[in-house]
Amino acid sequence: MIDTTTPVATVVPSHGALAPLGLDEFRIDGGLWAQRQAVNGSATIAHVGDRLESEGWLPNFDLAAGGRLPEGRRGREFADSEVYKYLEALAWEIGRTGSEALERTFRAAVARVGAAQEADGYLDTAFGRPGQGERWSALEWGHELYCLGHLMQAAVARARTRPEADDGLLQIATRAADLVVREFGPDARNGVCGHPEIELGLVELGRVTGDQRYVDQAALFVERRGHGTLGEIEFGREYFQDAVPVRETEVLHGHAVRANYLAAAAVDVAVEREDAELLAALRRQWDRTIARRTYITGGQGAHHQDEAFGADWELPSDRAYSETCAGVASVMFAWRLLLATGEARYADLIERTLFNVVATAVADDGRAFFYSNPLHQRVEGAPADPGATVGRASTSLRAPWFSVSCCPTNIARTIATLGAYAATRSEDGVQLHQYAAGRLTCTLASGARVALTVSADYPTSGEVRVRIDEGGEFELALRVPAWAHEATLDGEPAGPGYARIRRRWRPGDEVVLSLPVAPRVVRPDPRIDAVRGCVAVERGPEVLALESIDLGAPVDGAALVPGSLRAEGDAVFADFAVLDDARGDADADPWPYAETAEHSVIVRSARLVPYRTWGNRGPATMRVWLPLGEAPDSN
Repeated sequence: MIDTTTPVATVVPSHGALAPLGLDEFRIDGGLWAQRQAVNGSATIAHVGDRLESEGWLPNFDLAAGGRLPEGRRGREFADSEVYKYLEALAWEIGRTGSEALERTFRAAVARVGAAQEADGYLDTAFGRPGQGERWSALEWGHELYCLGHLMQAAVARARTRPEADDGLLQIATRAADLVVREFGPDARNGVCGHPEIELGLVELGRVTGDQRYVDQAALFVERRGHGTLGEIEFGREYFQDAVPVRETEVLHGHAVRANYLAAAAVDVAVEREDAELLAALRRQWDRTIARRTYITGGQGAHHQDEAFGADWELPSDRAYSETCAGVASVMFAWRLLLATGEARYADLIERTLFNVVATAVADDGRAFFYSNPLHQRVEGAPADPGATVGRASTSLRAPWFSVSCCPTNIARTIATLGAYAATRSEDGVQLHQYAAGRLTCTLASGARVALTVSADYPTSGEVRVRIDEGGEFELALRVPAWAHEATLDGEPAGPGYARIRRRWRPGDEVVLSLPVAPRVVRPDPRIDAVRGCVAVERGPEVLALESIDLGAPVDGAALVPGSLRAEGDAVFADFAVLDDARGDADADPWPYAETAEHSVIVRSARLVPYRTWGNRGPATMRVWLPLGEAPDSN
């Protein structure tokens, strides 16, 4: 039986310091994130559906149902997962908006998926038929379990948003989960998937259905990691987190998406099994990963060849991979730690990643995407053909689709669920973690009802107003980000952490949180050699960037003039010492190294823009980390 009283949320732990609110309990209705959700619902999800159809990834299920595979199958071995993430995005969006058109689209797609499922529950279009690899024969790269994990998450989304629905997706997922338990249980096949994800799906499916077998299977998969279960590959077993057991791991390593998915699932397992040792290990891993292997944007992954974390402090700007999916997965990991512990630092990272990775990854029109998110773009890109399918990271501008298109579907499902990250409840209060205009209504464990309205144009403005709509006694906690050193709550110094007010509220009561959004200069740890001697500029939660469109010159060779940073309204400007291209033919000085460097420079004033907006105005070069320079001597 489905518990219809649980929140309409992506993650619903059985216990923790904080409890999530559902999409129906905090509704975003204004500002940047409301605009992003509107575009996601009207453009991005439809775009994804169109491309799944035209690329043949959804029609693969029709071929499977008709017994016509493998001939005609298109896409990579994990293409099924993009259909499942699309279904998940649809389910959350239907729950958010009640769209009847999306409901029809959803049901039609589920019917096509369900028709391809085999009698014993197996469901995969790339394996298991004559002319294809045998089931479970390529666990390192086959992604069968990975795909089923995403199927389960889609079913969870449907069960939470429409618990009485008769489309059959939950039954499809539970049949698949039952097969996984039979095939990979403690007395069966000793295997794990090369790409963690099945663990996330199993735990949440167990929470939805109440079937403890699914949680236990997820725990078994987590414990099997790190024992050489998978074969050796050129990147080493650490690529898929099979070199060191999860409990002994000190820092996230290997493929960044895989590492974060596994860590997020391991938090779920630790919470459901009340495993304090495992949870403590995951918190230590998070601490070191954030301190030494995370970009200023919140992005993760320094290597292109294996989409992986680098060594500690290895964070190159121009070769940053910072995959969009790794950002999404990092949010998932941090969110689970926040629910388990109630500590503000996890919400701080979620905010940084949402504004500077997730928001960056999708174009303003919702129909083009970044796969990787470098912090320094040296060459202007060429706009992609709207109908093109490009390589993963082979474009320096957002592209409409990729041959590996995990990022567009991940963006679609994440933006549809943004409201679920905004707030939580505890036994006797509510906590605001992410600031967006919206309305919160919920009931606490004590039976007290809370209703309040958040007014904010964040982060353009740092003022956040909270108005109480229904009276009662409870604690209101507002997160003060670690960067907000001069924050005030009702005029009194606040934070960092949570500013808490407990009292008996009356309708119309209001509190005002003021967060400083003046531009600030930040410097890197000196051990990050790639950007030693550079600075970055932040405004509120947003990292700023310099684009050649604003500088009127390539950003390479430009240096920030110290003391020139200034705010004009909500815009940020600075002066830059720029190489004077008029100094002669480039061939005149072919050797670029000398005992003394003498170059003619001029000063240009340029606006710094939020990193999330870069590339929306057309081809440009860009950089986040800025060398320091001096204005030329006027004498």
